[in-house]
Amino acid sequence: MKSFGTTGKNAFNILWAGQAVSLLGTGLTRFAVMIWAYQVEGSATALALLGFFACITFVVVSPFAGVLVDRWDRRKVMFLADLGAGVMTGMLLLLNLSDRLELWHLYLAEGLAGAFEAFQEPAFSAAISLLVPKEEYTRSNGLLGLGKSAARVLAPAFSGLLMQAGGLNSVMTVDMMTMGLALGGLALVRIPAPQRTQTGQQAQGNFWHELRFGFGYIFNRPGLRGILITYFNINLFGTLTYFAVLSPMILARTGGDEVTLGVVRTVMGLGGICGGLFISLRRAPWRKTRIFLWSTLLSFLICDFMTAVSRSVWGWSLAGFVSELTIPFIVSPYYALWQEQVPPDVQGRVFSTREMVQISSQPAGYLLGGLLADRLFEPLFQGPGMLTWLIGSGPGAGMAAMFLLTSLLGGLTGLTGLLSPAIRRLDAPAQESPLPALPEEAGQAVVFSDERVK
Repeated sequence: MKSFGTTGKNAFNILWAGQAVSLLGTGLTRFAVMIWAYQVEGSATALALLGFFACITFVVVSPFAGVLVDRWDRRKVMFLADLGAGVMTGMLLLLNLSDRLELWHLYLAEGLAGAFEAFQEPAFSAAISLLVPKEEYTRSNGLLGLGKSAARVLAPAFSGLLMQAGGLNSVMTVDMMTMGLALGGLALVRIPAPQRTQTGQQAQGNFWHELRFGFGYIFNRPGLRGILITYFNINLFGTLTYFAVLSPMILARTGGDEVTLGVVRTVMGLGGICGGLFISLRRAPWRKTRIFLWSTLLSFLICDFMTAVSRSVWGWSLAGFVSELTIPFIVSPYYALWQEQVPPDVQGRVFSTREMVQISSQPAGYLLGGLLADRLFEPLFQGPGMLTWLIGSGPGAGMAAMFLLTSLLGGLTGLTGLLSPAIRRLDAPAQESPLPALPEEAGQAVVFSDERVK
């Protein structure tokens, strides 16, 4: 697989544009498939299982993918992962054209999609370290977040229009076209091989040694271990409420008003876009751990509280907008810290382990969110109680109380991180000199250094 050799920041911009368009295409198909599955089964469980299969395969495959990402050319890893996703969509299209598409095909496809993402995510994240200078890590991650937020806002609307115009087939056709643009972008760029470091040399060994390396690297470093635990909790508390019960709460408190829910979700997406734009346009230096942790503290403490006590579309929209606005300020510096602290030649293994750990809290959040809402909080707050003056009573009040709980727990998560000396020290980037290049590698090493200077 040959490329035209574009590298550095230009290569990142090409990759970002291709992946942003591809994310939109993927969002179109996932939304359309969700609607199709609900029409066929009429079951919320059927929809939940689509997300479950994607998540569980991502978690299981991630450690193995990390070893291979470090061993292989990262551009080729991304290309093959995107190609696999495109072929999978093509198979679903063929099945639907022949009227043979069934629900289990979608579960299998989502499981494969999770496996492909387990390769694509760490490869792309590690590629950033090789294409842009360190001072632009936060901005680059902000652009990635901007693409995801835009896809989240635009995909449902575009998917609905395409479904009306040509059904599920038209949606999957457009998805495959966007995948072609992503593959074309990958064919145009070159991602330099990472220079060897002492850490990378220590990581070398048989497959199982390299598989364990990512776990050891993270958990032997208190700062990285601390921000990973923090992010695990962010995912857990965010899933517990925003992902699991926000929509049911709004529907319950408005008597099933889907228009209100749609307005709130749209405004939330716009907040994420605004936050991503601000991060991507800002050029001044960041104190990354402070931004990450203060944003976590304030986002949960203020936005979850506002969501809990609000009882109108305007209140929920404002809370959701500010909540999504803060997410790029949490996510972008968090990923930039990892890119600074981990040597590029072991980032595949370390980042895959990180992704596996932090994503594993989401299935638990979904499960606990539903169970706590249905079995504990909703029954508890159907009548008058000590919090009635704050969140009211009746349908949805119990889920509002859950937002009060995550407001407290999420705020404490951010505060605990701010009080950790090991985490605060991460603002001083780790410096590790590469090993001297071997004679046959010298040319490649010089090219890499020159690109980083530009």
